Amino acid sequence: MKTVSDQQRRHFLSTVFQSSVAGFLFPSLSTFANEAKKESSRSIPPVPGKFRINLRKRTAKKPATASVEQAEWNASETAIIICDMWADHPCKMAAQRVDRMAPKMNQVISQARDHGVAIIHAPSGGIQLYEETPFRDRIKKAKPAKPPVPIQGWCYLNPEKEPPLPVDDTIKRSTESSIRGCDDPIADYKKNTDRHQHPAIKIIGYDVISANGQEIFNFIEQEQRKNIVIMGVHTNMCVLGRPFGIRQMKYLGKNVVLCRDLTDALYDPRDRPYVSHTRGTEMIIEHIESHWCPSILGRDLTKVIPGSNNPDS
Repeated sequence: MKTVSDQQRRHFLSTVFQSSVAGFLFPSLSTFANEAKKESSRSIPPVPGKFRINLRKRTAKKPATASVEQAEWNASETAIIICDMWADHPCKMAAQRVDRMAPKMNQVISQARDHGVAIIHAPSGGIQLYEETPFRDRIKKAKPAKPPVPIQGWCYLNPEKEPPLPVDDTIKRSTESSIRGCDDPIADYKKNTDRHQHPAIKIIGYDVISANGQEIFNFIEQEQRKNIVIMGVHTNMCVLGRPFGIRQMKYLGKNVVLCRDLTDALYDPRDRPYVSHTRGTEMIIEHIESHWCPSILGRDLTKVIPGSNNPDS
């Protein structure tokens, strides 16, 4: 029988001891490696910087009361999704409101982008117009991710979570179109309206373009974006229902908010509850704040907390 020498025994014990000490002193080396691998998959540089976000919420019970809470968000964990800000719209009153809103939106996303926020442009129905651009290529190459729940083609009103919308947006006044809620005096529907994104909203840098729920989920997972800001139109329809909209983002477990000063509803004052277009939009925002998620103002995304963007922070 072969015996173990003292020298072999000492070598074995030394190896075990060194391994134990290394595991005790550096238990997270593998964690660091995994984190480094995750960081390397991101296309947008993760930079320091925190926003101070003012979240407006409402109670679900009537009379709904509003409250504002502050939160701090890392810019590198935040994404903005711009919903259906088309260059034109079948409803011309809606188109002129988008035209009014677009420059303000561009200013907000431009400053947010400079702080490290991911910008996702989602002009549904016009994505094919951008297929040969790097902005489409970038999101199509995002690492596939499995969502925790199915991503729906459209997220309809959910009676388990919300009552009916406070405005009637079911009336259409054109026999040529399925568009509802248009407040044009005469619904003169024009086919083939321009579905490019409004030209005042610039697409640049690390931005991406998609209206596909899975593509967008892949991208925000790859870029580690848990805070999702939805802005654009229309609050009562696409902002809530699209496969990248508020309802779907809530189902996916994201920290989603509505940017309430950069949105608009498709509502006609000739319909219930017979209020102005502005008040109709406000009522839908209040519905969202009560039953789905808080809202913020765009200015919350334009500057970070002083010092939070220093390299040692």
